[in-house]
Amino acid sequence: MLQKLSISNYALIDNLEIGFDKGLNIMTGETGAGKSIILGALSLILGQRAEGRYFFNQQKKCVIEGTFRIADFHLKDFFEDNDLDYEAETVLRREISADGKSRAFVNDTPVNLNAMKLLGERLIDIHSQHATMEINDPLFQLLVVDSVAKHPDLLSDYQTKFRAYKKATAKLQQLIAESDKAKADLDYYQFQFDELEKAGLAADEQELLEQELYALNNAEEIKRNLLSANYLMQDSEASALAQLKEAAHQLGSLAKFNPQIEELQERMNSAIIELKDIAAEIENLEQRTTTDEARGAEVNERLSIIYNLQKKHRVSSNQELLTLQDELSDKIQQAVFGDEAIEKLQQQLSADKKELEQLAGQLTANRQKAIPTIEAEVLSTLAEMGMGNSALKIELSPLHESSRNAASAGLGDNGSDAVRFLFSANKGHVLAEMSKVASGGELSRLMLSIKSLTAKNTALPTIIFDEIDTGVSGEVANKVGQIMEQLAANLQVITITHLPQIASKGRSHYFVYKDDDADTTRTRIKQLSPNERVQEIAKMLSGDNIGESALQNARELLSRLTP
Repeated sequence: MLQKLSISNYALIDNLEIGFDKGLNIMTGETGAGKSIILGALSLILGQRAEGRYFFNQQKKCVIEGTFRIADFHLKDFFEDNDLDYEAETVLRREISADGKSRAFVNDTPVNLNAMKLLGERLIDIHSQHATMEINDPLFQLLVVDSVAKHPDLLSDYQTKFRAYKKATAKLQQLIAESDKAKADLDYYQFQFDELEKAGLAADEQELLEQELYALNNAEEIKRNLLSANYLMQDSEASALAQLKEAAHQLGSLAKFNPQIEELQERMNSAIIELKDIAAEIENLEQRTTTDEARGAEVNERLSIIYNLQKKHRVSSNQELLTLQDELSDKIQQAVFGDEAIEKLQQQLSADKKELEQLAGQLTANRQKAIPTIEAEVLSTLAEMGMGNSALKIELSPLHESSRNAASAGLGDNGSDAVRFLFSANKGHVLAEMSKVASGGELSRLMLSIKSLTAKNTALPTIIFDEIDTGVSGEVANKVGQIMEQLAANLQVITITHLPQIASKGRSHYFVYKDDDADTTRTRIKQLSPNERVQEIAKMLSGDNIGESALQNARELLSRLTP
């Protein structure tokens, strides 16, 4: 339940804090005082998008915070699934900065708006006078039936498997399309693959060939310089090795005088050995360096093949050509063996569909059992509110005709059923869609009857009615108030009303008003004391000129409050 709502810097509200009771909470006030503003702020912490920046002070951010007691509503799994800290007293907060940026928090942990919305849907149901049109929404009607059928685990299992089935069906269509295309292009793919396979490419081949060709093209210069280097190293009279040998000999003659000179001589001898090895490699490399025009032509031809393939396939390396070769191989395999994968997936889909049909059949059976209960209880509640001649029929029909996908014909997101509520408010009238045969007041009472029924069968902590009593008065209004009072025995109810008969039923009564000073108008709210409630209800009965009879009438209405 909603324990506390704090609003800062929103529309006409600078700072406002409200604490709510666990039973029936009444909110009254003049039209335009700000009741809808309070609901608008509340909707923001339930995940609704901020359509604009309604700031009391344009230089400050807007902050809305709601404290909820959720210990009895089995929400731990939701918190675990969304990696949130579970608290029996949970705080939802929304911050909107002056530049329009919005942030959402659950127990001080940042969350995305969708997560906040999903949590909000499990905490509060806001129903306004304009929301009676949802009563004709087939999804809403199905939700009503499912709430009474009490099969959430079965429905969740079906929905999970149906989503997987739809993905697999889409995968099948993709495989069929790819297989058809692969078959149509098989000859082309095979030609390209054979060409690449015949080329016998290696990933590092191009770089090695380019290096070899560069060496062949510069063989004369390489050989000449190697000969020169070898001459300087060991063949000339003053070669490097000859001079180093003489230097080593000189050091050797001095070694007996100083151990350090002996060490230097040893190092010199090591250097001579290394240089001899280098000279031998230079000589060997020089002898192997030849001008080989035939090999140059061969390398050029090979590189030409590689360059042409790269140009043809618009790539720049052998590795990319090899990757393409693998892709062509896959496409050929798909063309040749794709039917096997398609057949295997079709068999799996057939088995999955049978399972879904079984689950959908269980859902249908549960719904059919629930329909008489819904019809009877809704009509009973309507009779209490002065609509005893009403008739309600709930039709459950298969989805076959409305399905567009042959693979899932007869199956939908919620089973295999289409539901339709047909209604008549008066004797002898043909049953029809509710919006076509019911007035605004009748629709409000009908929706209240349905909401009362669903509230008994779901674990929703709080329901809010925003002037759902529109179009009713007198004894009917009193009955509407009694229904809300009964509803509040099982969950928290907050209702905005202009009817004294309903206002008198609340455990707590909040008055919303405007506070004007010289420069600014602010929306305020206060919880009324018993004496203030008498005054407020008397004012609702007779207007601003409150007489003793109105006060007495207000006291009588309040005295009927269930202890």
